[in-house]
Amino acid sequence: MDDPSIFPPINAALNGFAGLLLLLGFGLIRNGKETAHKRVMLTAFGCSVVFLMSYLYYHLNFSIQVKYAGPDWGKTPYLIMLLAHTVLAAAVPLLAMRTIFLGLKGRRESHRKIARITFPIWLFVSITGVLIYLILYVLTDSGANVLDALRTNS
Repeated sequence: MDDPSIFPPINAALNGFAGLLLLLGFGLIRNGKETAHKRVMLTAFGCSVVFLMSYLYYHLNFSIQVKYAGPDWGKTPYLIMLLAHTVLAAAVPLLAMRTIFLGLKGRRESHRKIARITFPIWLFVSITGVLIYLILYVLTDSGANVLDALRTNS
């Protein structure tokens, strides 16, 4: 747990897995498979909880701020995506917990109503979380620059 470089790919994988589970859960409920939908959505929530714990551990213990170091033309779109991701990510835990609560209590109409809001926001946050990782750690040198500096200062 001393190597901060392990966290970004783990966090991206957790985001991606949560997104896939959300899509699977959506398909299951569309096909009337309520019990399977429930299990998959609870697993998606668990995956998001593990992501949040890992993300907070990473940022609280390593104080790493990665700045965009890609081409100039990509900076504004990246920052817009990051802003939307961050704002909506703050809403996901509350929306997801409320949606799950209503579903588990059998309050189907209320559950469906809030799920229509929660699902696209949660899916957007999962997908953009992976995209942010790809931009910072795969497509540009943004993350590598920070991690290299950390290694040299250690």
